Order: sequence, then C-alpha cells, then structure tokens
Amino acid sequence: MENLNLVSLPHFVSVENLSVEEVEALINRAEYFKNGGATPNLTEPICITNMFFEDSSRTHTSFEMAERKLGLTVIPFDPAHSSVNKGETLYDTSLIMEAVGVNIEVIRHSQNEYYQNLIRPQNHQHLDIGIINAGDGSGQHPSQCLLDMMTIHEHFKQFKGLKVAIVGDITNSRVAKSNMELLHRLGAEVYFSGPEYWYSKEFDKYGKYEELDKLIPEMDVMMLLRVQHERHSDDPNEKNFDAKAYHEKYGINKGRYKALKPNAIIMHPGPINHDVELSADLVESDKCMFTRQMQNGVFMRMAMIEAVLRGRKLGGLK
Repeated sequence: MENLNLVSLPHFVSVENLSVEEVEALINRAEYFKNGGATPNLTEPICITNMFFEDSSRTHTSFEMAERKLGLTVIPFDPAHSSVNKGETLYDTSLIMEAVGVNIEVIRHSQNEYYQNLIRPQNHQHLDIGIINAGDGSGQHPSQCLLDMMTIHEHFKQFKGLKVAIVGDITNSRVAKSNMELLHRLGAEVYFSGPEYWYSKEFDKYGKYEELDKLIPEMDVMMLLRVQHERHSDDPNEKNFDAKAYHEKYGINKGRYKALKPNAIIMHPGPINHDVELSADLVESDKCMFTRQMQNGVFMRMAMIEAVLRGRKLGGLK
C-alpha cells in the first residue's frame, strides 16, 4: 500500500532542517518506489535540469534516471559550453532557466552553501525556481546522506543503537558531515577514525574518535570515505601521502574484513580508491554495499524530487 505520509519542500538543500519523521517518510517513500510502487500522476509537463559544476558519474546519472522514472522532461546543461565561462553568475544562469520554463534545478557546485542566494534572493530579486542540492563544496550532500540512510535501514530495519564508524578524510567530506549529524539524530552511536589531521574537534558532539582496529569488531556499519586529493591543495600532508601506508593503517583489507561482525556492512560513497580505502577484491564482497547504495540512490532521489514537486505544487501534486 502507498505510504500517504508524504514530504513537501520548496527546495531540498540540506538534511539539517529535516525532522526525524520527514527522514523516515522519505526512506519509506524510496522503498515504496524500489518495490514497484506507482509514480505520481503528473497533470502537466515538468522540466528539470542537472547543473553539475564539479565532475560526477554516480550522482549525475542517478538523478537523471530518477527524473526519467518520474516522467519529467530533462533539459541538458553543460557547464563547459555555458555562459558561465563568460562570467555569468549562478544566479543569472538560474534566472535564465526559470525564464525558459525550467521548474527545478539540481546543482552541484564547489562553493559551500552556493544555494543561499538562490533560495533567499537579495536586493529585491525575484528568482523562484526549485533547487535540489547535489553537493556543495565540503558542505552538504543530502541525497548521498539519505540514500545511505535508506541502505542502512534496508539492512537493519532501524537506526537506534547501531554502531556506525565514519573513517577517512572526514574534514573534507560533505558526505561525512551530512551523515554524522543525521545518524546522531536518528539514534545511532557514531564513531570516527582515520588520520587525525583529517579530524576536527567540532565532530566530537556527534561521536568519538578511536583507532580503527579497536572499532572493527564492534561496528555494525563501516562507512569509508574517499581520500579527496583535489581538496588538499593547501594540506601539507598531501605531498607525503602514501597510498600503501594509508591502506595498511586505515583501509579495510582481508584481515579487517574477516574481523567484522557477521551482519556488519561496509559503505562507500564512491568513487573508491582501490587498495586505499578498500581492497579492490572486496568491492563486490557480500558485506560491501557499494553497488546497493548506487541502486538505492535512484529511488531516494525520486522521493526527494517528488517532495519538491509537492512543495511547489507542480504537476498537480499537493
């Protein structure tokens, strides 16, 4: 039966303002879609565009698949051939998109909180287009966060009391920041590990830092993070980075895999640096949820887009 507890939002830019009830409703809705539930019957054409100013394969493709499954018209956008290269601002690009009839923009951008000037226009500006955040700098990644929550819920059926370790390049990870905050609110016990120079005391309010090998036999979820070399231009540790040494100290190898609890799972937002965060021969192992996360991402993004359609009363939804 269709879950009638549906979420309505004018924009979807962060998980911080979602209530626990809204998160649960989004997970239920995504699971409903995954199990073959009917998509909403739209009474008018809806146009959406994916504006990715940073490289992406999983998130971009997943959003487009979600949009097509919902029956939306996807308007192509290529930053490399846009007027952004002539100095056009993101606001003006969005103004043009609204003017030509685009209803919703899915945006990934390197600037943290780039969306603030789009959802709260200044100086008597009147932009009114739906914004879905596909990642802002090192800030938030709400769709990855929620597909992760869906994957955990699908496996364990709950969050309360689960022990979740977030391991790796935490300071630079928008995935980590979204996930730690939401997992804490959902009742999970959050732990951290990885190089201490990529950990900040500001995360102590969500969980506890421990050595990796102390966590391995106790955790229900090992959430690994990609080492984000592209964000380390000012990091003095980057020039001394040794992939083999990192894997030996902070990666999941066969020995650590065997030491995990029988029902434990490994997660990674991708792309995986093989034999750095995770041994290459474990990517498709039974405990690794990497491909399951990507599969779930389509259905969670359908639920997110639908929430914005409802929030903006588009396609006859309310």
